[in-house]
Amino acid sequence: MALQQLEHADDHMQECIDNCLEAAQACEWCADECAGEGEEMARCLRLCRDVADIASLHARFMARNSGYHGELGELCADLCEECAEECEQHDHDHCQACAEILPKCAESCREMASA
Repeated sequence: MALQQLEHADDHMQECIDNCLEAAQACEWCADECAGEGEEMARCLRLCRDVADIASLHARFMARNSGYHGELGELCADLCEECAEECEQHDHDHCQACAEILPKCAESCREMASA
């Protein structure tokens, strides 16, 4: 059964799940690339790893309709915003991709947290 067919996953939740999974993928790519860039990219790498973990966990919590997805959504939004700010400072394609994707994830996570 596709996630779109889950009774509890309305359009807003499905959009947030999709945004979280996209953010996790972008951050995994960015973290992997940052690992080869040297010590100056250490903060970016750590934040991207944190976002990748929290965003994928948040997507899983929403998919199983966990009662804790709201609290996790707030944390995910905070991390996405902080990571986007860090990535914006770097000219690398992988960082710019994160900086573009993460605000959308943060916004949908905040909406889910307040729902």
